[in-house]
Amino acid sequence: MEVYGKVWLSKLPIEWMCWITAMVLLYFSNPHAHHFTLCPLDNAGFDWCPGCGLGRSITLFMHGELSASLEMHWLGIPAFFVILYRIYTLSKGIINR
Repeated sequence: MEVYGKVWLSKLPIEWMCWITAMVLLYFSNPHAHHFTLCPLDNAGFDWCPGCGLGRSITLFMHGELSASLEMHWLGIPAFFVILYRIYTLSKGIINR
């Protein structure tokens, strides 16, 4: 039984696992607290980055704070739906195999 589980798990697309993990982590993160960033521009000391606030915007949207989400980054809501659509299409591929 254990070998079967490992084979099944190894057939899952890495991209699918990354998007699912990212969405779960975004949901459980606190968008109102400043935290470590992976943004290379922010880490290099630049004050502005075109993507900064996108993750917090998605988190705010998932928690129902629509206006705060739009204020944080106007592409957060469309990005949320694009990511959900990508998860959906990858899931269809998993099911059809």
